Amino acid sequence: MSCGSGDKANQMSVADVQLKEVAELKPSLPLEEKELNKTVAGIAATDTSSNAASSSNDSILNSGGPTNIDWDKKIIKNAHVTLELKDYNAYNSSLHNKLKSYGAYIAQEQETESDDQIANDITIKVPVEKFDDLMNSLPGDGIKVLEKTISTEDVTGEVVDTKARIEAKKEVRARYLDLLKQAKSMKDILEVQDEINGIQEDIESASGRVNYLTHAAAYSTINLKYYQFLNGIASKDIKPGFLSNVSEAFKTGSSVITNLILFFISIWPLVIAGILLIFYYQKLRLKKSLAHVPSNVQNAQVSDTTAAQ
Repeated sequence: MSCGSGDKANQMSVADVQLKEVAELKPSLPLEEKELNKTVAGIAATDTSSNAASSSNDSILNSGGPTNIDWDKKIIKNAHVTLELKDYNAYNSSLHNKLKSYGAYIAQEQETESDDQIANDITIKVPVEKFDDLMNSLPGDGIKVLEKTISTEDVTGEVVDTKARIEAKKEVRARYLDLLKQAKSMKDILEVQDEINGIQEDIESASGRVNYLTHAAAYSTINLKYYQFLNGIASKDIKPGFLSNVSEAFKTGSSVITNLILFFISIWPLVIAGILLIFYYQKLRLKKSLAHVPSNVQNAQVSDTTAAQ
């Protein structure tokens, strides 16, 4: 019910804006005043009747009648899975055969091999009703699951809203086409045609968005990575490279500096007391040294010291 009222509001707002644009064309079209007013009044009357018809959505839904609104849930599911294998070839062959039984297909695949390991990154598209079954079948005996994340996004509201906007745009386009038939000069024809072209672009863009969301909701995405270490190497035996060591060294250095700063902040009373003691000690030494100097020289040194300070 709330979605239906929201869609009706969207249709009304879009149609009202476009209706205003149609009315603004009145001075430039060489139509008779009464004829153009009649056309604009007909557009308003059609909008009123369409809004009244949309208010009966409840009875249509309850009676099982046709409706332009798709109330099916549109939920996009995405998953990321990383597996460590013991037998890469056996798992790779089994996986490709398994996908057919789930109605899934591989959208992208990249296999790499080095001295240490062989790996494969694949993007799987699977029907949403088979998503959970396929996810549960990916692990197995001797397979270590290193990562498994699943995210969902409900785009039902966006799909319904976009479809409602498309219908409103189509109605306004039809009314512009009526005005195009009534235009008398090439200038008026071009002006109305520009408006129609802009509306058509909006319709095509919105239709493409709806198609994308519908397909994304119908087929879930699984980003699967699986690999096997070669030559008896285990994950714990892999030593980090030079760049990894450099990165760790920078992290360690920054950690040491941070700890030093925090240490000095934590002992700030002792730091201030130490500075005061050093200052007092220097003044005491200066007084002792002046005690053994003649008065005239002492005055001169004091003057120099004061000036220096």
